[in-house]
Amino acid sequence: MKRKFNIKEKIQQFRAWRERPREVAPMSTEEHECLNCQEHYTGNYCPRCGQAANTDRFSMKVAAENFAEAYGMGERGMFRTILDLIFRPGHLILDYLRGKRASYFAPFKMYFLLAAVSLLVTHGLNITGHALHDDSENVTEEVRQEHDNGRTSKVTGTLEDNSPAKEQGVTVDEEGVHSSFDKNYPTESRIYSIIYNTLDKIERFEQKYPSINILLLLMLISGNLFLFFRHSPNIPDLRYPELFISLVYIANMYTVYSIVFDFFSLTKLTSYALFLTIIPLKQMSGYSWWRTILKTVVAFTIMLVLFIVFIVLAVLGVGLFVKYHG
Repeated sequence: MKRKFNIKEKIQQFRAWRERPREVAPMSTEEHECLNCQEHYTGNYCPRCGQAANTDRFSMKVAAENFAEAYGMGERGMFRTILDLIFRPGHLILDYLRGKRASYFAPFKMYFLLAAVSLLVTHGLNITGHALHDDSENVTEEVRQEHDNGRTSKVTGTLEDNSPAKEQGVTVDEEGVHSSFDKNYPTESRIYSIIYNTLDKIERFEQKYPSINILLLLMLISGNLFLFFRHSPNIPDLRYPELFISLVYIANMYTVYSIVFDFFSLTKLTSYALFLTIIPLKQMSGYSWWRTILKTVVAFTIMLVLFIVFIVLAVLGVGLFVKYHG
């Protein structure tokens, strides 16, 4: 008699699989002769040179594995790591922090590899064949062009070349950005010039080095989250570097989702995927859903308040500097 499909049982089996730590393949009891150094041994790898016992003649499968390894996708189970990031991200992080390193792809190596794939997808390697996010790039380019031409811009508030302010000491560098003001020019405009130049340099750095910028942001976020997750049920003695590594894996999970959504031109879903990052935090920490969400919201609120305070203090500092040393 055919067994009736039980969805509740399937869900329980999935949860058991998800929470089960990664299992390593059993040790081979057969005796092998290494094809590389002719050493006789039992096990999965040669103790003399490290070559795998299952090394065989070349086939299409072996050639594909070698091709994947050339791009860093064969070592430490890249595709298996991606599947775990989709179905059990928090438990993958727990496995990695508890020492099961060889079973997973290294987080930083995976981060930069996925960033490269994401860049290809957003620049045309997708189902539409066109680059995504063109609108924001075009607006930025138009703003740069207006700076170069010296025209008035509603976006940045730049000045025309023939304006009276130009005659009073406003100088424009080769990139079209105000670089200095004469001391006789109003203090507010000089303050604006310094702030705008600083923000412009930050924006250029973000556009040139987006991956490094995100890593720096993760370092700041992990500092706030560490205050709330350092004594979690699953890891009662969590360290800051461990939380930072966890956030890198969480960023990898988000990048995987964004690559899939961008490939099918579903860019609106990419922002919603940010809410999925709460899943690995919950699984990794062992807190309840509501407690995990509460701790995360409070941590980000504190970070936002500190950021606003920093901006206010920076503006006040620039104002005092211009007033007394400008």
